[in-house]
Amino acid sequence: MILSLTVLGLVTAQRLGELVLARRNTKRLLAQGGEERGAGHYPLMVALHAAWLAGLWWLAWHRPANLAWLGVYAVLEALRVWTLASLGPRWTTRIIVVPGEALVRRGPYRFVSHPNYLVVAGEIAVLPLVFGLGAYALAFTLLNAAMLWHRVRVEQAALEGAAQSRV
Repeated sequence: MILSLTVLGLVTAQRLGELVLARRNTKRLLAQGGEERGAGHYPLMVALHAAWLAGLWWLAWHRPANLAWLGVYAVLEALRVWTLASLGPRWTTRIIVVPGEALVRRGPYRFVSHPNYLVVAGEIAVLPLVFGLGAYALAFTLLNAAMLWHRVRVEQAALEGAAQSRV
């Protein structure tokens, strides 16, 4: 139970810290002339992630943690750090396009277009599995997949539009 509470506490602290960082980066990007795209779905995305985490607190705080799945989750967190560090001050939870900025092509972005979304999809699936919540993992994976299906299309269109304006 102590391990489960510690894991949930650390994930909650991480998510809250990321929201602070994202807000700071968003403000800076907007001040640099950035434009937000796809803001309409943002509250739903935040609600989805908040419900996922709140549900884990409700269902998992007292359950034993599977160390193998926790190891997989730790690898995902290392990939998350690499992804966020590669974007640096351009990382945010919103879709912000700064005219004239080139796409990031370092770190995991050398290999895949949207590594952060792959990591998030993995986290949403794997953390419930740490606590033996397979049905919960499946339900939120499907909800997240629907959200990402829309979000990636919006982000890709925004990035392509920005690329065309640089040409």
